[in-house]
This record gives sequence, C-alpha cells and structure tokens, in this order.
Amino acid sequence: MPQYKAPLRDMQFVLHELLNAEEHYSKLPVFAETVSRELVDQYLETAADFCENELSPLNQIGDREGCKWDDGVVTTPTGFKEAYQKYIELGFPSLSAEEQYGGQGLPNSLGIAISEMVGTSNWAWGMYPGLSHGAVRTLEHHGSEEQKNAYLPKLVSGEWTGTMCLTESQAGSDLGIIRTKAEPNEDGSFAISGEKIFISAGEHDMAENIIHIVLARLPGAPKGTKGISLFIVPKFNLTADGGVGERNAVRCGSIEHKMGIHGNATCVINFDRAKGFLIGPENRGLNCMFTFMNTARIGTAVQGLSASESSFQGAVAYAKERLAMRSLSGPKAPEKEADPIIVHPAVRNMLLTQKAFAEGSRALVYFLAQFSDTVEHGATEEERKYADNILSFLTPIAKAFLTEAGSESAKHGVQVFGGHGFISEHGMEQIVRDTRISCLYEGTTEIQALDLLGRKVLQTQGALLKDFTKIIHKFCEANKDNADQKEFVEPLAALNKEWGELTMQIGMKAMQNPDEVGAAAVDYLYYSGYVTLAYFWASMALKAQQKLAEGSTETAFYNAKITTARFYFSKILPRAKAHVAIIASGVSPLMALAADDFII
Repeated sequence: MPQYKAPLRDMQFVLHELLNAEEHYSKLPVFAETVSRELVDQYLETAADFCENELSPLNQIGDREGCKWDDGVVTTPTGFKEAYQKYIELGFPSLSAEEQYGGQGLPNSLGIAISEMVGTSNWAWGMYPGLSHGAVRTLEHHGSEEQKNAYLPKLVSGEWTGTMCLTESQAGSDLGIIRTKAEPNEDGSFAISGEKIFISAGEHDMAENIIHIVLARLPGAPKGTKGISLFIVPKFNLTADGGVGERNAVRCGSIEHKMGIHGNATCVINFDRAKGFLIGPENRGLNCMFTFMNTARIGTAVQGLSASESSFQGAVAYAKERLAMRSLSGPKAPEKEADPIIVHPAVRNMLLTQKAFAEGSRALVYFLAQFSDTVEHGATEEERKYADNILSFLTPIAKAFLTEAGSESAKHGVQVFGGHGFISEHGMEQIVRDTRISCLYEGTTEIQALDLLGRKVLQTQGALLKDFTKIIHKFCEANKDNADQKEFVEPLAALNKEWGELTMQIGMKAMQNPDEVGAAAVDYLYYSGYVTLAYFWASMALKAQQKLAEGSTETAFYNAKITTARFYFSKILPRAKAHVAIIASGVSPLMALAADDFII
C-alpha cells in the first residue's frame, strides 16, 4: 500500500503563493485579525502528522476488514474508533464551525486543505467526520436557535456525527419522486416513515449519537421537488438536558456490499414513525439541503484530487525502483541489469498525467474553497453574490471533472505497476475501487453535466460562464506581452473565446431541439474542465517563473511546475478539441436507433 506523504510544499505553494491566502483572509473581517500564514501552516503540519501516522496505516486494514452488520449494529474496522478519538482530541471537527457552538471559527478553506490530507490517506475513514460538516452547515444556516443549541455543540465537538438522507431506491437522483412521509405529532414534532438507501456513515460505533438530516413529504405537499421538506431525525432522542435519551425509531436495515470504500458503512436506514423536527420552511427542504449538497460536492471533488495524489505517489515511487528493459535511446542505468521504468516515455506519460491532474485539481479546489469563505463571510453583499456565482458555476465542473480525472489517474497507477497493480498487496487497485464511487454519488457526472450546461449556463444566458471567463480573459490580457507566458496564454485565450462560441452554438440548437442539451452536456463539461485546469496551470507556471526570476533557490520545485504546465498544455489540453467535434455531431447519432431496436 502506498505510504502517504502529505504534499505540504505543494499545498503551501497553492495556498500562499498562487492564491495569496493571507491576503484573502485579511479581506474577510471575521478572519482579518486571527488567521495568519503561520497559523495555517501549523494546522497543516499537525494534520499531516495525523494523516501519515494514524490514518494511512488503517487504509488497507479498512479495505480488508470492512464494516460488520449484526441486527442493526455496525462495527467499524480495527483502529477506526481510536483514530476518530484522536481526531477529536486534535480539534479538527470544530475547525470551521461557529465559536458560539464550540467551534474554532477558522476558515472553511483551511478545513478543505485538511480534508484533502484526510481523504488521500484514508478516504473511507474520512467520510465519517466529513459528512458531519455538511450537517453542521445546514443547521447553522437553516436551524432554529433551539435546534442549533440542541444539536450543534456535540456535532461541532465530534461527539455526535451527521448524515445526509436523500436517496430512495425508486428515486435515485430524481428527488422529486421520494416517498418518505412526515406526519405531524401533537407536540410539534413529526413522525418520519420511509426507507433511505446509500447512506454513508449512516450507522457506526464511533460516536454516541448520529443526527440524520432527512428529506420527506408532509401531508398534502405539492408533487415534485416543490413538496419536499427537511427534518432532523436523531438516532437517539435527546433528554431534557440535551443528553442522549431513548432510542428513536431509526434502524440500519443492512449495509451495502460494495466495490470500494469498504471501511465506511453505506447503509439502508429505515424510519418507522421516527421522531423528527422540521428544519426551515415547509416544502422548502431541497433549498435548505443545497447547503449540505454543495458542501458535499466540493468534498467529493476533493476525492478526485485525493485519488490523483495517492495514485501518483504510489506509482512514482514504484517507477523509480522497478527495472524493466532498456531505454530506446540507450541505457540510463548501465550498472543495473535493466533501466528503471521511469525512463520510458509511456510510463512518463502516465506519471505526468497523474501529477498534472493532482496539482491542477488542488489549485481548483483551494480556489473554490476561498470563494466559499467569501460566500459566508464576505464584507459586502456584492462580494458574497459574486463569490456565490463563481462557486455555483465551478462546483459541477470540480465535482464531475476532478473525480473523472481521479479515476483516470487511479487507472494509470495500476498500469504503472503492471500485473503487480492488479493484486491487492500494493494497494493500487484499492484506489481504483475506492474512487469509482466519486463519479456517482452527490450527482453522477451526467447529472452534473446537465446542471452545468442547462441550469448554470443556458438558464442564466451565459452570465455565470462570463463571470469566470472574464477572470481568464484578464489573466491573458495581463500576460499577453510576457514572452515566457506565450506558450500558455495564446492557446488559453483561444480556448476561452471558443468556450463562449461553443455555448452559443449549443444554445441555438437547443432552441430547435431541447435534447441537444443532453447530447452535448457531458462533452461540454469535459471541455470546461480541461480549459479550467489550463487556466490554473498557466497561473502556476507564471508564479513559478516569477519566483525563479526573483532568485529562489528552490529551482527544482519551480522548474517542475513549469515543465508540468508544458506537459498539460501539449499532451492533455488537446483533448478539449475532440470534445468540440463530438458536440458538433449533435443529438441525431444518439437517437437514430429506436429503443426497441436495442436487441440483446
């Protein structure tokens, strides 16, 4: 199994040099006097030590042992509970929560950076506390004062964990057809009845209570998504003094037998007139749930980053040691019986693809995380609105494109190992299995593509797209006369212009046939992803060039940035053109075969 090593230098490069984190925090009044580079680095170093020494050794154990279900009781793998207690002791659950409920009041962007390390070292374990953050955010934004006081302190401390209960077997991603019912009780609570599936961390032995955030329908509610309400349903009801009381009518009916993330319990949860409490207005549950879902989708984008990083770390270490054949241009290690495979161009291509995706993903995720800070804490309404627009546009790209990139990187990791990658001993095949779910949950790639093209771009007449393409345009204009940037700026500017033209072409076709949107959406998302990462790679190359010009002694680090940027632009970015050609072919090739003619 790859031994995880936190990429602290690259994380610091993105946070402090590329994104100017300290300046970012200084513009947010709540953080201006409290958050410094020194503080950020201290947290990162503490998290790195925890992830390298506590979580990484449990990763393969969790995969091998999995979770065990016995009559509704779930037991987590060896060491998981103990690691969670250490996590609580280090104060990580409370990092970005509000201080009045026991939180540390630190930026969400710092929490995202720590989540990267947790996820890369042990994704299955990280899902237990990870889902709690979304529950906390939902309660902070939509809970009543009474609800906040009752549930937030122990969710924030980590004594309790949270879940998100959306999916039902007949509904999947179509939440408009969920059937879970909420019937009013005389005491103002509600009796929740129904079955939810695929509930990550829905039952476990790591915390004394689990707070389920549940979508359900009230009597007489409108059909579809406009008739869904949101409820708090605790595993154990609370006593008068806020402690754990009697068991609620919530039961784990089973856990799924899955392709990957074996260390996390993916549960079927049955609600049998369980006591629940309405969050927010009636029939506005989906609006409230988006607070949770957006948090979860950025978290899932982190899984794509984590897969690229972990598979790269394993593959590059192996490629430096594994001997096979001689270089076509002559021996590179003549003293050995063969050359290390890292000298072969085909292997280099896979390693550099992993590296380009990992580091490009990190830049995009941390960029998004800073905008999430501004959405919550921006000084003006204008700043908050602009940040929300950027976040709304880029979240489906980050969730879908980065997870697909992570899945590709994981495949390359197995390929670099050859036959050794296919067996479990080295742990590379586990990364493939663990990360495949990231392209599915929190909205599949196809759902995210429709959200991006249909809702975020076409329904806003391109306004959200223009907000981001303006950022790229300004970067290109500022650097068009920089000779060192020409190789990046010229193709980036052309693609940025084409992005708008491509969108208009799809929109015109869609006016004649709405199915054109569905036909174009996935390729449009990939195109958008490749161009977005191109912007970040051009920006990272510029920063590296500036540091070298200033006389930095870290020449290897910064030269590697520039070299990887060149690789991305020459070997990966051309894929965008293929997606343009596919989009141009339209919907007709997809619909020419009648449904009945799909003959088995």
